[in-house]
Amino acid sequence: MKKLIIFGYTEFAEIAYEYFTHDSEYEVAGFCVHKNYITKDNLFNLPIVPFEEVEDYFEPSEHSFFAASVYTKLNRLRTQVAEEAKRKGFALASYISSSAFVWRNVKLGEHVFIFEDNTVQPFASIGNNVVLWSGNHIGHHSTVGDNCFISSHVVVSGGVNIGKNCFIGVNSTINNAVSIGNDCLLASGALIVKDIPENSMIKGKEIVQGKTARGFYGLE
Repeated sequence: MKKLIIFGYTEFAEIAYEYFTHDSEYEVAGFCVHKNYITKDNLFNLPIVPFEEVEDYFEPSEHSFFAASVYTKLNRLRTQVAEEAKRKGFALASYISSSAFVWRNVKLGEHVFIFEDNTVQPFASIGNNVVLWSGNHIGHHSTVGDNCFISSHVVVSGGVNIGKNCFIGVNSTINNAVSIGNDCLLASGALIVKDIPENSMIKGKEIVQGKTARGFYGLE
């Protein structure tokens, strides 16, 4: 069994612990969070240590790392934590559910988390640091860029290109051969039938006027 450190102790961290423990080759050895956010010293009887000093508690050459953070600041928190963990010497872990269908020639980046009931069809490409929550369809020849978070029951049709740092809300649908720019936020139930420029917020079929995804997250 490979040893694993999980960043966070929110609900996603608890879920990640369950999946890694019962459906992977990893054994969780502990948790870490930023020092200022530590409010307890253990989770599931495993230690919670400061992220700033995690390498002093767990030898990087003997442990892998997973950042169980959701889409905070258009996924930038998870991206930043993963990059810092790599600089500390940790290898980044991925999880692919045994109940997911991922075709043999799908290209997978590092530090991905693919939940149960996802279908990822032939010739698709999933970038680094991507989360696919439960029940999504990623169509053939489609590309999901780095640092994206795709929530449940999203349909990505064939030949779609999703840029970096995007959030795709529950039950969204993206039609064939559509491109979505970087830093886009699609609200739940969005229907995308044409190309979407970067830094857009989409509700239903319309771009939300006067707002941008980056501005919504305080990144402008």
